[in-house]
Amino acid sequence: MENKAHALLAGIFVLVVTLLLALLALWLTRDNTQRHLYEMSTGDIISGLQPQAAVRFRGVPVGKVESIGFDDKVKGNVLIRVSIDREAPITQSTFATVASQGVTGLGFIQLDDNDGSSVRLTPNDANPPRIPLKPGTLDKLLSQGEMILNHLEQASSSLNKLLSDENQRTVSAAVAQFGEATASLKRVSQGLEPTVAGLPALSRETSATLLSVKRASNEVASTAQRLNAVGGPLDKLTQGGTALAAGVETFSTATLPKLGEVADETARAMRQLRRTVSAVDDNPQALIFGNGPPLAGPGEPGFSATGVNP
Repeated sequence: MENKAHALLAGIFVLVVTLLLALLALWLTRDNTQRHLYEMSTGDIISGLQPQAAVRFRGVPVGKVESIGFDDKVKGNVLIRVSIDREAPITQSTFATVASQGVTGLGFIQLDDNDGSSVRLTPNDANPPRIPLKPGTLDKLLSQGEMILNHLEQASSSLNKLLSDENQRTVSAAVAQFGEATASLKRVSQGLEPTVAGLPALSRETSATLLSVKRASNEVASTAQRLNAVGGPLDKLTQGGTALAAGVETFSTATLPKLGEVADETARAMRQLRRTVSAVDDNPQALIFGNGPPLAGPGEPGFSATGVNP
């Protein structure tokens, strides 16, 4: 009897502990958050997305996926119903994408907003409003898969052409020419070694030449300084030029006019002398008898055609 009583107490204890653990689990997992229902409709593939998947707004958890089915309003589309915290900033410009998390590949709904509208989307659990579902990164990659494959095929074809036998022979010939060029450069460098060895002596000679040029330049500068000094040759030459210019100006203003007058008088005297010589040449007797009366002209009394006075 006593053993049965102990077994009964043990069974009651286990039941009580189990009930308490169940109540504790319910209390810990209770969710008092008030949510509103929203729907999303898409014709794309949503593989990886399961009911109870997380709904996040820019990475912040705001709800979960309630159900996934077919859209009775748009034939062929998939309808996703989600519940979102009523405090989440769901506006008329909010949109959703299906994203994957980590290495597990499990999908979740990522909400975002392009800040195009500040008007909140009015909730209605009886007829939930719809949030646009845009293609995610994976969907875009899958949609462009064919184009990517075509590009890969073209790249593979180009690579095959690049690695053809003819190109390989060309590359081999180029490598051989490069080797020959390297050998030529080596020979040239060996030939330049004597020249390089003589560079220090050449440098010393160049330094000595530059020093001589510097000394000559200093002497030229000193000579130029002496020539330009006050009382120097250039200064005296300048003073002589000034005096010469003053003499020329005096000669032009005083002497030249007088020389012009003398030249005019001399010209008049020479003309007079020429007239006199011409008259003596025509009538030499005039030196003894004088000129006499002037001869009569045509039409005058005593005119003679011979030119002799009657």
